[in-house]
Amino acid sequence: MQIDLGRCVLCGDCESLCPSEKFSFNNDFKLASTSRAALTLSAAQPNIDPVKVCAALRKRFGRSLKLRSVSAGGCNGCEMEINAWGNVNFDLGRYGIDLVASPRHADGLVLSGPISRNMVSALQTCWDSMPEPKLVIAVGACAISGGVFADCDAIDRRFLETFKPSLYVPGCPTHPLTFIAGIMGLLGISS
Repeated sequence: MQIDLGRCVLCGDCESLCPSEKFSFNNDFKLASTSRAALTLSAAQPNIDPVKVCAALRKRFGRSLKLRSVSAGGCNGCEMEINAWGNVNFDLGRYGIDLVASPRHADGLVLSGPISRNMVSALQTCWDSMPEPKLVIAVGACAISGGVFADCDAIDRRFLETFKPSLYVPGCPTHPLTFIAGIMGLLGISS
């Protein structure tokens, strides 16, 4: 038995439906991973691998990281949580991490949504407009795996085959603390 947090919408239904009580949900928000495979939990891998600090990213972006958010066909749930990163409750800016309006000012792309065919060109244009070096962060089940839209033929996920995310942040929607813990772990920033 296994569960893929990259596809899971964290509804909790499997906990009540599983008679053997192998699934349980708690308040742990440290769910992000630097590896897509680490999001699949099983008896052999009961916990998510901790986010690995990337020394190169830490050296380059450890004190200032500017991110451009692109919603690529999602339901807007993750986008609402992404907007919450900058509010007074979470204040991601206090760590030197900010969302920017222009890809030309961005160091990283925060991708949400399953990547609909209609958004492929806009997503690629945004990516191409960003200066090097740059990174991709997949936020939410839709961005990580296609989520509930994974089998839809209106989805085109080739972008992620070409540009592998540096960080995977699961959820539907992703909680701001999950993202903050993940990005701070990736950059080796202590709170």
